[in-house]
Amino acid sequence: MQKILGLVRAAVEQYHMIEDGDRIAVGVSGGKDSLVLLAALAKLRTFYEKPFELTAVTIDPGFNGPADYSRMETFCAELDVPLQVRRSELGHIIFETRKEKNPCSLCARMRRGMLHDMAKELGCNKIALGHHFDDAVETFFMNLFYGGRIGCFSPVSYLSRKDLTMIRPMVFCEEVMIRSAAERNQVPVMKSLCPMDGESSRQKVKETVAALEKEYPRLRTKVMGAMQRANLDSWESGIAGKE
Repeated sequence: MQKILGLVRAAVEQYHMIEDGDRIAVGVSGGKDSLVLLAALAKLRTFYEKPFELTAVTIDPGFNGPADYSRMETFCAELDVPLQVRRSELGHIIFETRKEKNPCSLCARMRRGMLHDMAKELGCNKIALGHHFDDAVETFFMNLFYGGRIGCFSPVSYLSRKDLTMIRPMVFCEEVMIRSAAERNQVPVMKSLCPMDGESSRQKVKETVAALEKEYPRLRTKVMGAMQRANLDSWESGIAGKE
């Protein structure tokens, strides 16, 4: 976890993600990325020179009924971070009522909107998400392959409609490193109950990038470097983008 913590601190400082007195809601799904992020920020909170507060927020999409978050509740208690869970009927709406052909996009938008609302209700001025290095590279390729445009999410984004700043402190952390940290530290990762798990467009792009990297070594690192040199979506400047 120490290496993860070092990279999280580097991202926080390079992109000015945390300021004195921030109240940060951490979006936790039960997956390895968000739980490792929560653990890293909880540790950072104990010594960082700019004091900040944390709370964990979770949207239960209701896939196959209410999920059991008891292990995650214990984990959050051990980190001394309060956890707020909001139950929803996202699964029913997306897969049964609307029968979406592209469910992942709609689900992500609706869940994020609910997370933003929870953060504001809890008096938070920032929300932290567990997107990492590989997510950034895959998002670049997804925008290119599916949207025909050059772009990515920003490390820091100001949501003007909510007066909320979104931060992604793990953008320097590779997925393999996060998986290893979760296993070594016995993070209580929950198995995804989503019907689309492993079949999404992102999974296809992940597999494509892995295949390309066998022929073009360090492809992901080169793409990340190119985004930073071009200051694509504020990847070099450290100035928050807007959404």
